[in-house]
Amino acid sequence: MVGATIAATLTPVPAARATAPLQVTTVASNLSIPWDVEVAPDGTILTAQRSGSLVAIRPDGRLISIAHDTSRIFAAKEAGAMGIALDPGFAQNRRVYICQAEYTRPGAPTIPGEVADLPLPWPNTGQVINVVSWRIDGDWIRANRERTVLSGIPITAAGRHAGCALTASGRSLWVGTGDAALPGNAQNRNSLGGKVLHINRDGTPAAGNPNPRSPIYTLGHRNVQGVAVAPGTGRVYAIEQGTDRDDELNLLRSGGNYGYRPDRAPVIYDESVPMTDPIRVPGAIGPVWRSGPATIATTALAFLPAGWGPYSGGLVVSTLKGKRLVFMKLSADGRRVVAKTEALTDRYGRLRGLAVAPDGSLLVTTSNGNSADKILRVRWGS
Repeated sequence: MVGATIAATLTPVPAARATAPLQVTTVASNLSIPWDVEVAPDGTILTAQRSGSLVAIRPDGRLISIAHDTSRIFAAKEAGAMGIALDPGFAQNRRVYICQAEYTRPGAPTIPGEVADLPLPWPNTGQVINVVSWRIDGDWIRANRERTVLSGIPITAAGRHAGCALTASGRSLWVGTGDAALPGNAQNRNSLGGKVLHINRDGTPAAGNPNPRSPIYTLGHRNVQGVAVAPGTGRVYAIEQGTDRDDELNLLRSGGNYGYRPDRAPVIYDESVPMTDPIRVPGAIGPVWRSGPATIATTALAFLPAGWGPYSGGLVVSTLKGKRLVFMKLSADGRRVVAKTEALTDRYGRLRGLAVAPDGSLLVTTSNGNSADKILRVRWGS
């Protein structure tokens, strides 16, 4: 079975067209690393910048900086305010969930200089990744912290491999996490790092998890950046970043192990290992798609509605290093990519957050920093 699964991932995908016919307009600018983006029922666009700040773009184009407490935010390299998800009942309860790296105690020290210069293992300066619920007032002026829904997702002072993808579906939340670049996390069932978690909106484990007392749905991941549920099928997919090769798109299965195991030595994080290693991880599940010899740093994925030409019902993936969108069409069983097209290459720099708006257009955030970032609206057609 393992061999058959891996062999399926090696099926050649038709060569990507150089570009897709897209119309692009700018919705907002002068942002700094808007990590994720959502659209409220009233048409307001909501984004969380890595620093923790929340910004709403109203349907009339007004940009509002939402007042809220950001004093706990730990923003470093790949960590900060990350995935966001609107509660399915947002129109009534005004609740939004944010995956955010936070200090675990007031006044936790920061480390000056380049953390990368410090010896392994990375020191913990008192930070953790939490899923936090907030309530936004009806005028989009202020957000109040409601509660910590889930805590204990690991992150070190280096800020590496933080994840943290967040998707609301029905009564539950899907949370994709990174392994914090620590050797044992991805395969450790007692760690929330290097996993996809499935929880109820109150933070308790969701039905269908392999261990009903644990939020862990799958393990063996390196750095999950996006999770999405395919409309009409209920299939759950995750996109994660590879080492020096093989970003992956994975079809998730309860209890599945996706084969990342970098603990070659007790305290050495060896990233030369395969992203999916069936030898050291028997039964490892191979990806639906992988980038191959060069990574493009995949960051988010979204399923597309009608109106997207040959990719209607397909999916789109954003990339940081690749500085492009990648459109994919899946096979009927959802296990293979049968067509692929790339677009916007090098036009807007690093691309990160994705959301499908009610009118079927795609919202895309850039991730270039220095207040040079934008939210783009993308439509199919020239």
